[in-house]
Amino acid sequence: MPVREPTTALLAHELRETLGRLVRRLRAEPGPSSGRMVVLGRLDREGPASISDLAAGERMRPQSMAQTVHDLESDGLVSRRPDPADGRRAFIELTTSGHELLQTPPAQRETCLTKALEDELDANERPASCLRYRPNAGAPNRPPRAPASWL
Repeated sequence: MPVREPTTALLAHELRETLGRLVRRLRAEPGPSSGRMVVLGRLDREGPASISDLAAGERMRPQSMAQTVHDLESDGLVSRRPDPADGRRAFIELTTSGHELLQTPPAQRETCLTKALEDELDANERPASCLRYRPNAGAPNRPPRAPASWL
């Protein structure tokens, strides 16, 4: 019986299920979530910001960003200081611990993700998936092709 090519809908379903498992696994790991790391990175690149500015930059609701900032503050990674021009507003800035966390080599921070990908994808799927899902790789509007030696 010939092997049928998977449909796009089936591939989308499998990708959603695999990503869901990975996200749940990553959320269970200790340390800041990827969403919190994004906020820390933004503060590192752009400097102190208000919760409203952070929320707008990440396209989040201010209430959700306030919770994220609260969690980062509880972990000692950010601190608040009053806005000298407007006492009702506060600026969020990185603490020394926040800076140190960002200096951790990415390979160390990505150990859990590496392990999850090794568990979820077989040796043939990993290289093709790496190329297939890079957002800016290959020609515009066309996913890059994996080298023949990887297939």
